[in-house]
Amino acid sequence: MKAIYDLQERGSGPVTISRVAERLTVSNSSVSGMLRKLGDLGLVDHQRYGDVRLTPTGDKLALAVLRRHRLIELYLVEALGYSWDEVHDEAEILEHVVSDQFVDRVADRLGDPTVDPHGDPIPTRDGQVVEREVRLLSQAQSGTSGVIVRVNDSDPELLRFLAEQGIGIGLRIEVVERQPFGGPLIVRLGQPGDTRDQSLGLGAAEALWITPFS
Repeated sequence: MKAIYDLQERGSGPVTISRVAERLTVSNSSVSGMLRKLGDLGLVDHQRYGDVRLTPTGDKLALAVLRRHRLIELYLVEALGYSWDEVHDEAEILEHVVSDQFVDRVADRLGDPTVDPHGDPIPTRDGQVVEREVRLLSQAQSGTSGVIVRVNDSDPELLRFLAEQGIGIGLRIEVVERQPFGGPLIVRLGQPGDTRDQSLGLGAAEALWITPFS
């Protein structure tokens, strides 16, 4: 359910069996079996060959798990010194074994944060999510400028690459040029007076969300 919600949340097209399978690195048939069980429990709505959607009950449960996952990720970074490419797999394990009290204590210790280390929104205690106006960098036109507010956390190698390049949450970015035929983007990074230009492949650009300047 968490994977389904995550794909819905990122808004990069309909959630299909193949996309869920890719996200979980399992076969399509495995996902089909999972969906049948979740459907019997009233947690997902999926018609044959159709999109996958969470029911209101499934949505509520997914948000509760996401809250645990993202708070744990942030705690690992803030309190234990993990890097942002290390925390996802650790949180995948810990989210299923820690108590609700532990999660609430973590939230209290961190000051009820609203985003995790990758900029993903952390649901509130009552299951609300603060919406933000964001846009995929890969879809931004030349001349668009904004601030990086979210990074896809599914590829640790990409996260390490971005960290090595000094690209992260809060960095100002401007699209200088889009190379034709699916080529890289030329972007300008940093504050005015202290900028550098860099080429970013579409794979990296599709992992970055920005809040454009109005």
